[in-house]
Amino acid sequence: PHCTEDFLTRNDVRAFLDAEWTVHYHSDRTGVRLIGPRPAWSRSDGGDAGLHPSNIHDNAYAFGAIDFTGDMPVVLGPDGPSLGGFVCPAVVIEADRWKLGQLAAGDRLRLRAVAEAEARRLKRAQNAAIGAPRALRRRAAARKHHIEPAIVLEHEDVRVRRAGDEALLFEFGPNTLDIELRLRVHAFQAAIDAERPNGVVETTPGVRSLLVRYDSTRCSGASFAKGLLPLLESCREGGASTVGSRIVRLPLCWDDPACREAVERYSASVRSDAPWCPDNIEFIRRINGLAERQDVKQVVFNADYLVLGLGDVYLGAPVATPLDPRHRLVTTKYNPARTWTAENSVGIGGAYLCIYGMEGPGGYQFVGRTLQVWNRQRRGAAFDRHWLLRPFDRIRFFEVDAEELAAMREAFPHGRLDIDIEAGAFDIEQHRSFLAAHAADIDAFETRRRQAFAEELEDWRRRGLLTFEQSQRDDGFEGVAEVAAKDAPPPFVVSPMAGSIWSVAVQPGQRVEAGETLFVVESMKAEFEVAAPVAGVVEQVLVAKGQTVAAGQALAV
Repeated sequence: PHCTEDFLTRNDVRAFLDAEWTVHYHSDRTGVRLIGPRPAWSRSDGGDAGLHPSNIHDNAYAFGAIDFTGDMPVVLGPDGPSLGGFVCPAVVIEADRWKLGQLAAGDRLRLRAVAEAEARRLKRAQNAAIGAPRALRRRAAARKHHIEPAIVLEHEDVRVRRAGDEALLFEFGPNTLDIELRLRVHAFQAAIDAERPNGVVETTPGVRSLLVRYDSTRCSGASFAKGLLPLLESCREGGASTVGSRIVRLPLCWDDPACREAVERYSASVRSDAPWCPDNIEFIRRINGLAERQDVKQVVFNADYLVLGLGDVYLGAPVATPLDPRHRLVTTKYNPARTWTAENSVGIGGAYLCIYGMEGPGGYQFVGRTLQVWNRQRRGAAFDRHWLLRPFDRIRFFEVDAEELAAMREAFPHGRLDIDIEAGAFDIEQHRSFLAAHAADIDAFETRRRQAFAEELEDWRRRGLLTFEQSQRDDGFEGVAEVAAKDAPPPFVVSPMAGSIWSVAVQPGQRVEAGETLFVVESMKAEFEVAAPVAGVVEQVLVAKGQTVAAGQALAV
């Protein structure tokens, strides 16, 4: 949906389509990371959504969306997030998504833009071939791109974008954080749920948008969008001024050890020069112009976080923003994203807070860790559904230490711990009055924050840290490794796959036994031990911790 010039230049889109991309070793069912050219971008930053131009106000992702997490694209897989805050210039069509499961680290691929009509034709042909396998014909490789307009409809301040061949993204109002826009999205979704127009499959709300998945075998995207115009008209003013809004009090272990471990892993295997490492909280302090690290903590524990969406990353994970703008700490998201985040870590990205629903990738700056927000067995009074939180809930944190949180996390999913959930309502009229009464203080806070934000951005530009380019290999070691693989007398130890060296357990001159672990290679978001093929003495260690290696590359002699 985001291939338009408000995000990417025409040259960016051309380079994106013409490039030969390489599959990164940090890929799995959640997403396939691609190595290739980075965009120049058509804007300098993401505003309240984050420091990097790839950062946007969270919206729902279509299946197969190609998501720029900073400067690195990721093709979202079947276990990928349903909601997030990154630009998505393209979506893999439904007929070709099966190919994602065939990709392996080091594979190369090209992208071809197709028209909506061709995507439907390919889908029909595929369905027919499944019913009659003998009729299956190999598809001829095509080179020509067919780029259709990304915007299928504009109506007053609503813009409707294509989101692949079976979904549309309805965006409301200007590209800003505005709770009143979220209420309009809520009213539109409620109208669709009530009317159930023909062709609607499902809807997923974002901060200022609604993703509507439709049956593309029955109609085109443009005709489907026009059919929803009467419902858009019916909720022009945002619907009811009051919505249900529970207060949910959750424990938070500040700067939890699991968060620090994730930062260390990121620095070692993804990006060693990231300006938010090694201390995310100190980075949050700096970029928001706060005097002390303790000030970050005080803001987080004093805030009421209004839940604007669920599924931000995975499994009921909320995206939430403070009701009081003076509590909106704005950060950037990791560029590129982390490959590992502990379950229920709590982070801030842009002006939003997220609780990670499961272990997996992530990009928000850590502040701590809390309880589970998803329960498969629906045990305990808090889980009347599998997910703990609801849109428009207000989250309030109270502090616990790591030991206390561990005990609570053990009890909560088994229904042995009750948390405080208080019924309530959010009134937009009262919120408007609050904003008017505190306008001067809010303006002073936001002015200071914008100044710190601009200073950080300028520092990144000066130090060459604003963008990130990922190569498949670490060029500093490439020549040594290739010579060793070719000329070293066997037996030599090789990497079984493309990845990065997570740890080195040996040194030259050390005697080892057959089967003894020499290296740990991190690949496909897992860790693999590399053992000695025979007993003997290590003559040379050819790689270092954190180095990128290719499949079959020599690690030691």
